[in-house]
Amino acid sequence: MGEPARKIDIIDARPNFTQADADALNARFEGVHASAMLKALFEEGNLGEVAVVSSFGTESAVLLHLVAEADPSIPVTFVDTLKMFPETLEYRETLIETLGIQNANIVRPDPVVLAAKDGNELRWSFDPDGCCEIRKVEPLARAKSGLNSWISGRKAFQSVTRQNLPRFEVEDGRLKINPLGDWVKDDLEAYFAEHDLPRHPLEAQGYLSVGCAPCTSKVKPGEDPRAGRWRGWDKTECGIHEDVTPLPTADDDENGANDPIF
Repeated sequence: MGEPARKIDIIDARPNFTQADADALNARFEGVHASAMLKALFEEGNLGEVAVVSSFGTESAVLLHLVAEADPSIPVTFVDTLKMFPETLEYRETLIETLGIQNANIVRPDPVVLAAKDGNELRWSFDPDGCCEIRKVEPLARAKSGLNSWISGRKAFQSVTRQNLPRFEVEDGRLKINPLGDWVKDDLEAYFAEHDLPRHPLEAQGYLSVGCAPCTSKVKPGEDPRAGRWRGWDKTECGIHEDVTPLPTADDDENGANDPIF
């Protein structure tokens, strides 16, 4: 009797989620309040390893409250770029305590990379894309490496670059969830008032969108809410949600053309 045929080993390299999955979820939850949507998603347990990514900015309390009400054990990841406002770090602690967040964690830039690419800590002044890459994008990529899904606080109204934002999209095989994608400013304000949520301490001073301290300024009346981010630069995103092109590093450019402007 001959030996049985050898079973061929097959590695399943399919992504965790496909665009068809995102399309089905968008259709299923169309018109459903973000609160009910999140509760259903968490209860069904089909998201795999999931976490919220929060900047703890001026609008972050709304999403964090929605998630904590649905399941306070969902991890909340904060990227500390080491250039944050002290007020943001204090606000993070306030929200964690107030909302009862049980699994808050921090990811920071790689100190070896910082030493090699931003030794004088002035890269933001001449290459903000490159600064975001090493201080925000790469650390978050590490944090997301073990995730199947992640939850973002993006909203379509925040900027022209975020219009037509779906609730569910697929990015590198991961499901990206934007529970507040279709919310407008009035929705956020009403939610803050209804649930008496703490405000970011810098908001009252005119900082309507808060990122790293060197690249954040006050927003003038009538301006886009994110106009205070990277003011003076042709830049509207850090690179987490939209691709950017950093300038060459010192290793690629030894002629000093990209040295700080001061």
